[in-house]
Amino acid sequence: MSDLRDLYQEVILDHNRHPRNFGPLPEAGRRAEGHNPLCGDRVTVYLDVDGDRIRGVAFEGAGCAISTASASLMTEALQGLSVAEARNLFHDFHALVTQGDTGEDLGKLAVFTGVREYPMRVKCATLAWHTLMAALDAKDQPVSTE
Repeated sequence: MSDLRDLYQEVILDHNRHPRNFGPLPEAGRRAEGHNPLCGDRVTVYLDVDGDRIRGVAFEGAGCAISTASASLMTEALQGLSVAEARNLFHDFHALVTQGDTGEDLGKLAVFTGVREYPMRVKCATLAWHTLMAALDAKDQPVSTE
């Protein structure tokens, strides 16, 4: 199990140091902002939705390693999904980090399995995801983890 935790930690650190899909998305028709006041994490999620399909997703912001890695891995997982699939993925990821579900079907997102053991970090891991939901719902109010 230690080897698996080491691998998970390595993936999180890699996505923190080299976040994927980081930066503005000029063609984005939807965006939302999120903030975690306890940790200081801030994120903006950009979405380019064509019909019911996510054509592009990116993020900007600053935060801890968990927050940044979660946003990075989220953007990779969402590319090409339908809006309904994205919503289902949100619920599956949320269950992973709050209830300890196995994450078998979540691919790389399973690296966040251990976050459940650190309740303060659950908010870091889910900030980008809650912000995604606000972007999908076209909410104008910033998302807060509080």
